[in-house]
Amino acid sequence: MSSEAGETPSVAYWHLYTDEDGISRQRQCRMTEFELKSMQPPAAPQWQGRKHHDGMTVMVTVQPVGWEGAWHENPAPQWIIPLSGRWFVESMDGTRIEMGPGEISFGEDQNTVEREGRKGHLSGTVGDAPAVLMVVQFDTKRAETTPCRFS
Repeated sequence: MSSEAGETPSVAYWHLYTDEDGISRQRQCRMTEFELKSMQPPAAPQWQGRKHHDGMTVMVTVQPVGWEGAWHENPAPQWIIPLSGRWFVESMDGTRIEMGPGEISFGEDQNTVEREGRKGHLSGTVGDAPAVLMVVQFDTKRAETTPCRFS
């Protein structure tokens, strides 16, 4: 197999973060730092992104049809990857993003300031199927967030 795999990939993700005024916002970002190499020789090379070393907790959640959580912050910075179904995230600035399988969100809206009954984000299922989500939660919390920090 050839080691030529085309152009370096670019993978989109949504970043839910807290701005300097304590308001949660969402920005679409792209991971672009990939290196073509084998995960374990003799396996063929594949594009690998930067490794992030942090203790992590991994879990799968199932949000029932019609489920909607109250306004809340993510308990820790976490990747949320829909496996099936659809779900939404609404940030305090009014941005609402709907995601399904193949889309990625990074929730990092800690330390928001409550405004008009909103703090953090609102999330819930979309459609007539449960939303099955894989959550990869960092053990380390950050004091401040930088939008698109994985780009």
